[in-house]
Amino acid sequence: MKILIAEDDQHIGEGLSAVVEAEGYTPLLAADGELALQLFHAHRPQVILLDIMMPKRDGYAVCREIRKVDDNVPVIFISAKSEEIDRVIGLELGADDYIMKPFGTREVIARIRAVTRRALARQADNGIAVEAIRLGDLEVFPAQLRANRSNQQIDLSLRDVKILQHLFQQRGKVVDRDSLFNSCWGRDYFANSRTLDQHISKLRKLIELDAKNPTIICTVHGVGYRYD
Repeated sequence: MKILIAEDDQHIGEGLSAVVEAEGYTPLLAADGELALQLFHAHRPQVILLDIMMPKRDGYAVCREIRKVDDNVPVIFISAKSEEIDRVIGLELGADDYIMKPFGTREVIARIRAVTRRALARQADNGIAVEAIRLGDLEVFPAQLRANRSNQQIDLSLRDVKILQHLFQQRGKVVDRDSLFNSCWGRDYFANSRTLDQHISKLRKLIELDAKNPTIICTVHGVGYRYD
């Protein structure tokens, strides 16, 4: 999934790009409103993070143009403007959420996951398959970015879901590192074994009953991973 980030502050924009990329999205970064609209029409992102005060076209104008052609794509306004009227205007224009600067990484991730769940749920309602899968005693619901074990609910990132889906599709087979990177990070991503190992380690802590003795994501030393 692609996320359009329209933010004229380079530091904030690059920071948001790193955050969403770590979650499993492909970031599209625009430093002004006109470029944001160009990227929107060229790539049709699944989520949009939209600053209000930008050069050339502000966030309100960009949101109006987007809503003329797409009523469903989730839009989250991110702005330093704190007046209630600004939030009201953004929501009346069709924004799904509103985040105030300064913000924390966890808040951004939580709100992105929330609007992504709504977008995936709409896909499921429109007949696009986002079926639940079962890995041992773990049931994964891709459209909800969640997994369940007994009465325990586990929140997952988009990349977590991609990894589990890929291992499930190749169950019983060894999935080598390159295949996992290409499927879950993208072919343009520079493969780094440390990045992969760290992510798998974090995911195991979420989904395994014993992360030190995993039964869902099993290591095949020197090659990759396998789910049996």
